[in-house]
Amino acid sequence: MSSQTTIPVVVNGACGKMGREVIKAVSQAEDMTLVGAIDRNPALLGQDIGEVIGGQPLEVPVMNDLEATLVMAQSQGLAVMVDFTHPTSVYESVRAAIAYGVRPVVGTTGLSNEQIYDLAEFAEKASIGCLIVPNFSIGVVLMQQAAQQAAQYFDHVEIIELHHNQKADAPSGTAVQTAQMLAEAQKQFNPPLVQETETIKGSRGGSTPEGINIHSVRLPGLIAHQEILFGSPGQIYTLRHDTSDRASFMPGVLLCIRRVMPLKSLIYGLDKVL
Repeated sequence: MSSQTTIPVVVNGACGKMGREVIKAVSQAEDMTLVGAIDRNPALLGQDIGEVIGGQPLEVPVMNDLEATLVMAQSQGLAVMVDFTHPTSVYESVRAAIAYGVRPVVGTTGLSNEQIYDLAEFAEKASIGCLIVPNFSIGVVLMQQAAQQAAQYFDHVEIIELHHNQKADAPSGTAVQTAQMLAEAQKQFNPPLVQETETIKGSRGGSTPEGINIHSVRLPGLIAHQEILFGSPGQIYTLRHDTSDRASFMPGVLLCIRRVMPLKSLIYGLDKVL
């Protein structure tokens, strides 16, 4: 980190639910300095982000010019951009950060495999670290690790993910990542015993190439929840993680801001940097 004493941090999507928590966490971290708050809400432009989130002024105005903010952040040293925006804009935002030499820590889900591969190539060429993290909760990592163990012994598994009804993508990035981790068992799950017929399309959820069914629930009152159900004759093994407060993600976000600094390439998943 050369001679700089703190990490300059830009938060993209600063006025969203997750963005507000990141602003609070970064502004309280002794080894970080909040230097930029980006949001597209025109009603909040120019306002102090500290006051927007209901706290003390932080002397950082809400801006909507990401590229200018990235240039400013990069001029202050090895900087990081935390992105909690929208699946339709995250790819361009992350690519811009890498282009300007700012290390992205990405919590926005909905990137396609092709986009992740392209960003990985771009980060590698630029020798810029990038972390794409579907879920910043330590508990989720432990749940996924337990699921990988169970996959060695169970041939039947389904994933149910539940989120608030303002989440734009389905299934969640966490559910997709969990299915990918289960697929490492290199076997076909849920071998069919009967010819299934859906009288309502989608009743059995979506299915991965390995036969893992994923079901998405969207309701007000939820934050982020996931259940992994394994079954075999005479038993059900259930793994579940529930989030009651977005503050639970902040230790993982702060850890990733620190861990992305020395990286020279893209890494996918919190488990890779714990």
